Amino acid sequence: MLDDKILNYFKKHEEGYVSGEDLSHELGISRAGVWKHIESLREEGYEIEAFPHLGYRMISIPDRLTEIELKWRLKTDIIARKIYSYKETSSTNDAAYHLAASGEKEGSVVIAESQTAGRGRMGRFWVSPKSKGAYFSVILRPDILPKEVSSITLFSALSVAKTIREMAGLAAFIKWPNDVFINNKKICGILTEMNAETDKINFVIIGIGININTKEELLPKGATSIMEARGAEISRVELVKGIFKNLDKYYRLFNSGQIAEIIREYKEFSNFLGKRIQVTYHDAKLEGYAIDVDKEGALILRMDSGLNERVLAGDVTMLR
Repeated sequence: MLDDKILNYFKKHEEGYVSGEDLSHELGISRAGVWKHIESLREEGYEIEAFPHLGYRMISIPDRLTEIELKWRLKTDIIARKIYSYKETSSTNDAAYHLAASGEKEGSVVIAESQTAGRGRMGRFWVSPKSKGAYFSVILRPDILPKEVSSITLFSALSVAKTIREMAGLAAFIKWPNDVFINNKKICGILTEMNAETDKINFVIIGIGININTKEELLPKGATSIMEARGAEISRVELVKGIFKNLDKYYRLFNSGQIAEIIREYKEFSNFLGKRIQVTYHDAKLEGYAIDVDKEGALILRMDSGLNERVLAGDVTMLR
């Protein structure tokens, strides 16, 4: 797209002015054509000023989760080497799943400004207000057994919580297995889906939804956003890029067999270990003290009987 080529040209000359003549030559279109595309970018929220005898200059960019903005100066080995960005989609997980089933490369990301049918764990609906949060899915093709996929869910939650701490300065914590909380309110949910055979995984989809600059009245009860917690908005583009970098780091650790290091950091970010909890899975309920998370991501629960129960899935509720 010519608009993207113009944006890339501006980014490469961000400290100075870009002449209409140079843009015309670079793109192979007329000066009038350049002006038309500049106007199109302005309508998208880019602030571009024209200066007589100097040319154009980018004054500010909108906080839009597009491929060109997210990939600018993003240095990752695997994650987000390819990004599919949409203004709206039904579900980024569904879109990513179809891409993966068609052979899309590992690390590719599907991201949308809003979802009409965003999904969470246990079939729940994920609220996705337009241009307020981040809703994206990542395709992975790990060489592991299906029973090992839980570790991917853990390092995904760790990547989000760590990025929020680093970039927003907020005390983000993880509630097993993959919900991220701030001030005891949910700020991020993660949905992991896979296509697998008995002894191999074909691909994994990590779906991540984060409430970033969303007003609390637009969120369900018990949820919050980064903006509400810190009292100010934050760049969605920079936050998502930070998550991509951490996902890339932990996925490389995962592939090199350093699961113990991931689990160690994950437990440092937990808000449930050592506490009495209830785990609900469909109609079954277990109560006890959360004492550990094992190398496959299972929660170890010390029952009142004194025996330990290994829990693979469920919703955690803190008990007094």
